[in-house]
Amino acid sequence: MPNMQQNKTPMRELDPMERRRNFEEVACGYNEEEALNEAERCLNCKNRPCVNGCPVNVRIPDFIAKIKEKDYAGAYKIIKDTNSLPAVCGRVCPQENQCEKFCVRGIKGESVGIGRLERFAADYFMKNCKDEKKEITKNHIKCAVVGSGPAGLTCAGDLAAAGFDVTVFEALHTAGGVLMYGIPQFRLPKEIVAKEIDSLRDMGVEFVEDTVVGKTELIDELFEEGYKAVFIGSGAGLPSFMGIEGETLNGVFAANEVLTRINLMKGYKFPETDTPVYIGKKVAVVGGGNVAMDAARCSMRMGAENVYIVYRRSMEEIPARAEEIEHAKMEGIEFKMLTNPTKILDDGNGNIAGMECVKMELGEPDASGRRRPVVIEGSEYVMDVDTVIIAIGQSPNPLIRNTTEGLETNKRGCIVVNEETMQTSLDGVYAGGDAVTGAATVILAMGAGKAAAKAIKEKLL
Repeated sequence: MPNMQQNKTPMRELDPMERRRNFEEVACGYNEEEALNEAERCLNCKNRPCVNGCPVNVRIPDFIAKIKEKDYAGAYKIIKDTNSLPAVCGRVCPQENQCEKFCVRGIKGESVGIGRLERFAADYFMKNCKDEKKEITKNHIKCAVVGSGPAGLTCAGDLAAAGFDVTVFEALHTAGGVLMYGIPQFRLPKEIVAKEIDSLRDMGVEFVEDTVVGKTELIDELFEEGYKAVFIGSGAGLPSFMGIEGETLNGVFAANEVLTRINLMKGYKFPETDTPVYIGKKVAVVGGGNVAMDAARCSMRMGAENVYIVYRRSMEEIPARAEEIEHAKMEGIEFKMLTNPTKILDDGNGNIAGMECVKMELGEPDASGRRRPVVIEGSEYVMDVDTVIIAIGQSPNPLIRNTTEGLETNKRGCIVVNEETMQTSLDGVYAGGDAVTGAATVILAMGAGKAAAKAIKEKLL
């Protein structure tokens, strides 16, 4: 008989007042007993709505059935059939808006904890098993992948498994893209990402770091070097700013700069490492997405005494995951809702002397369907802060589009593709992930990488 408890089996977490000052992983994951209890909540539905909700179509009921049988390695292998990064997705995927959103158990309670079970299977395998090295028949066709984030890694893995000679070009000194530089250690340990990348190396994928395609190498030059297809998965790393007075002052940062210094360059270990990160005592993070939550929670861990999320809409409209918001609140982050910065004040020496804000109220819905924030006249006030982190979104870096003749992009600077094949306006050039959609989720980027790999195989084999 299925376990008919209405709520998910709770997952243990580090104490909020302890974890707010360290970078240890917050969520502890399920132990075997907890995983078995949660797996028994799955009804193994015949129509499998959860699978349709997954961008890479993981066979969810099948892998959960393996957990029920205590065949945890078998569960992992089923996930791995369609998802090349199980341990990553089990931690950072917004399951509540994808597979779990369609779970039948969610009608009269909470959905099955699919993401938690995926993480359990992946962690078990990494700790107790080794991937069986499969013999791959090489076809000696060269393919290039630009960027080693989730889209690039997925595309590279699928192509390598089909026998292609795959080279991944990464601009930074460590492979992993946003998984390494954008998501904090306490949400996604870098050791997990490194293991996933090592598995691709074992398949024969070559990683070339410190190579900026569009500058070090051009797309056209890759074809001259014998590559028969190029996949662009370069992400969306160009930060947006508000355009208000004072954004050039000392102590004003883009969120991705702060996160890169802390995550990839291990700034949280300074002076053990040589990457200092300035975080003041009173920090305002402007924005309401997951990046804003990450920047705020990192700031607290870097020693800030007061950290504020400043967002111009209400809590009902905030786009960050509910779990991340709850974790931020538990760690002492204060939320200043319906508040919009208008000016960052100068102390006369180029440093921050506070941030001028206005209060907002919600008016009629805008084009996105959300109620438009409207300024409340006479509500101006100054927020006492010494650091401002801007986290209002990113767009693709223009370098590749500016150096690749004939590559079509839209008004947001995103590469235009055929949504089925991920083919760009150029023959043999494919693209996916944030470079196409703008900042989105890891699993959507992976789905795009998988679709592109499928199209490349169909064309070249």
